[in-house]
Amino acid sequence: MADIRQKVEEDRGILKKIQLIIPGYRGYRIREDLRDSDKMLRMELVKRLKAQREKVDDARSELIRTMPLSKNVELAGSIDMKLKKLIGMVDFSETGYSGFVSDIRMDASELNHLYDFDLIILQNIIKVDQSLESLASSISSEDEKMIKADLRQIEKELGEFNEKYTSRRSAIQGTSQGTGV
Repeated sequence: MADIRQKVEEDRGILKKIQLIIPGYRGYRIREDLRDSDKMLRMELVKRLKAQREKVDDARSELIRTMPLSKNVELAGSIDMKLKKLIGMVDFSETGYSGFVSDIRMDASELNHLYDFDLIILQNIIKVDQSLESLASSISSEDEKMIKADLRQIEKELGEFNEKYTSRRSAIQGTSQGTGV
């Protein structure tokens, strides 16, 4: 995925370019652009998480159809709920900066750090996609052992995702001990 920060810089209109010249306003414009970049990346994360949730729902429906008494149906439901929670976390997460007056002010390097957190989280989403492909294959072959292993792998990856996103929140709030990136 291309770095959205570059795209935002390239797409600055004349007004934003003028704002970069005005003393005292340049930093504000740069931070706003970084915040917008992070927001666009988070919107992409949410879109991908929603697509994953649909795949989990499809997998669960297929499990119910082919193996209705399998404990894997319950595990797939649990994963669906975790994805729903993660979607909410990402969709409504803090941006780290909001205009001239805010409770939490972050400089450009801190906003870049948040964007980097979200890029790492995107890598987690890609891993989950790969595991979902494996799950679909396992369901097609009706291999209950592999289905369970795939579901456990997805559960593990979602746990890592949750930890990374919690680290992101701590970084915004200034309560993190380390960067985690």
